Amino acid sequence: MTNNDIQEKIEQEREIARNACDSSGANSKECAAAWDVVEELQAEASHQNEKKPKNSFENYCDDNPDAAECRVYDN
Repeated sequence: MTNNDIQEKIEQEREIARNACDSSGANSKECAAAWDVVEELQAEASHQNEKKPKNSFENYCDDNPDAAECRVYDN
């Protein structure tokens, strides 16, 4: 899932959560469960933002793992 997909899903789940709370009450299990889904999606979006993109050297080494400059030596 891309970040844009997650953001769209968050908005959809927020609407579902609001409807669940309106129909079942703010203290209902349904309301709490619906907001838990929103919270989980927000956490996933946050984790995806933490991942730093690879630089050009890392991409090169992914494409050419046997290249001399990409070798890793264990001590």
